[in-house]
Amino acid sequence: MEPPRASVISSIFDRVDFWFLRARAALLGRIPCGKGCFHCCIGPFTITRLDAEALYRGIQRLPVAQRLKIEETALRQTAATEAAYPCLADNPILDDWPDSKTDELMVRFADWPCPALQQGSCAVYEFRPVTCRTMGIPTETDGMVNGACDVQTSIPVVHLPHSLRVEEDWLADQEARLLDTARKERSLEGDELLLPYGFLPESG
Repeated sequence: MEPPRASVISSIFDRVDFWFLRARAALLGRIPCGKGCFHCCIGPFTITRLDAEALYRGIQRLPVAQRLKIEETALRQTAATEAAYPCLADNPILDDWPDSKTDELMVRFADWPCPALQQGSCAVYEFRPVTCRTMGIPTETDGMVNGACDVQTSIPVVHLPHSLRVEEDWLADQEARLLDTARKERSLEGDELLLPYGFLPESG
């Protein structure tokens, strides 16, 4: 049986998954994402502490050899980022970093595969971060629809129904509330860290 906290995190993940299914249907099946495409699994990105808790819980369920391989990759990647940005060794939280510095880091290590990417598939798919769960749904800025990744070089002008965008914002608010609760309960500072840290025990 999962601890209560894990169940709460799983619940918000399930809600995000349900939103994604309805959003994909609303776009009339025009999302190019599919099994075998892992373009979005290359390059580091930020995750939350909730994501990190789920990821670490996920790799604990894997066979030892597979888990160790993921942890070794994560350790190698975090060591490289800390060599380039020594401040991460003392504090891996990115909340106070300017966007320009975070973008610089991501460009610098843009060729890194996710530690859990193995033979073109996610080894911890059930426990993947919220960003991964929503990837593929085009974004909208000032009424303009934009592709979710470089693979989506062109997309039809199809807007999600307003109700789904409202629900998307509501889900983000629920995630923020959970993060706020975690900070208060565990006296934590900050929410965001780089993906590789999510596979290491001290990060959750």
